[in-house]
Amino acid sequence: MFGILLGLVVLMVLAYLGWSIIWVAPIAAGVVAITGGLDILEAYKDTYMGGFVSFAKDWFPVFMLGAVFGKLMEDTGMARSVAVAFTKVIGTQRAILGVLVSAAVLTYGGVSLFVVVFAVYPLALTLFREANISRKLIPATVALGAFTFTMTAIPGTPQIQNLIPMDYFHTDAMAAPVMGIVAGIVMAVGGYLYLRWREKKMTAKGEVFTEPKDNKFINVEGDTPSFLLSILPLLTVLITLNVFGWDVVVALIAGIVLIMALNISKFKGFVKTINAGAVGSVTAIINTSAAVGFGTVVRAVPGFERLTELLMGVKGNPLISEAIAVNILAGATGSASGGMGIALEALGDKYYQISQNTGIDPEQLHRIASLSSGGLDALPHNGAVLTLFAITGMTHKDSYKDLFVVAVLIPVISVIVVILLATIGIF
Repeated sequence: MFGILLGLVVLMVLAYLGWSIIWVAPIAAGVVAITGGLDILEAYKDTYMGGFVSFAKDWFPVFMLGAVFGKLMEDTGMARSVAVAFTKVIGTQRAILGVLVSAAVLTYGGVSLFVVVFAVYPLALTLFREANISRKLIPATVALGAFTFTMTAIPGTPQIQNLIPMDYFHTDAMAAPVMGIVAGIVMAVGGYLYLRWREKKMTAKGEVFTEPKDNKFINVEGDTPSFLLSILPLLTVLITLNVFGWDVVVALIAGIVLIMALNISKFKGFVKTINAGAVGSVTAIINTSAAVGFGTVVRAVPGFERLTELLMGVKGNPLISEAIAVNILAGATGSASGGMGIALEALGDKYYQISQNTGIDPEQLHRIASLSSGGLDALPHNGAVLTLFAITGMTHKDSYKDLFVVAVLIPVISVIVVILLATIGIF
């Protein structure tokens, strides 16, 4: 038990310091192996790499195709077209809502979080300038739309955080729809009301829009396809995945083919775009696979049985212990998919067996795992948070407090709410 906790501390501290999980995870796994009485070389070459390779084998196609889909949406201007259309409908006076909805629609349509940030930031800058709202609220607004309810809560989202639990609980992307919708409402409405409150407070204090010193990430140039054509690939992925029941790989391929068909005049740039998307996906899948490998080593040491007893011994609904495990590991790794990967690799079978023995719907376990991955993951060392600050030109001191409320605190509250409702039999 001490070795497992020590390994988690090593993982969390080094990740917080900005060290890559690709090589931090094996070090933390080595700590667990040594203190757990395993042969360190065998633990790395067989146990750790076994978990690493198994996850990569199962999920690399989704990571790669998702990245290519998002990159094509970005480079063809389709992502920008969708964002512009929604912000125009909502209007300048509701700048926060416009940015929030634009980011949410793109994320729910399958565009990766990083691409959404690049696509939405120029529009956020324009809207916040016209509404005279402080730029300090842009990171929290984008994070609310892209890093929360559309990533983990709304049923059917093709984001990886909603797909990973399917293999462990034998569910689909629409798992526990009512639970997901309730959690999504808590996050979306709660986050929006908080940001509006902050906007009014900051404006009253004289904190209003200021021009950024560095515009290197602002790109509003280039041809923009029509909104109707641009929304079609997003709808294609959602409908083929959730209505027709296609495998997510096939659904993403359908979306990619449609993007290229609708932008055939830009075919000369397709190879460069696809290459960039594919290369970008490699780091993402390796990061998550590294975290899962750590979870595999944890499961192999004797102390894991004691850890399992402690988690399973948490009184009340087993959903509580699952939420705690996923949240802590997501926070330790600074990654929603990585933390959930560790937790489910180590405990997924146990929770599924509990569902079979107690009658708890596996769909609820799926949804709680997904929701919990999007809570403590957004701590200051999270890669998406760091990227968001770099693109917007903000610092942790400027904007992290507001981002913490909408992307950490309120999502954790949403998990508590739905678990309470499930416990009293609402779901």
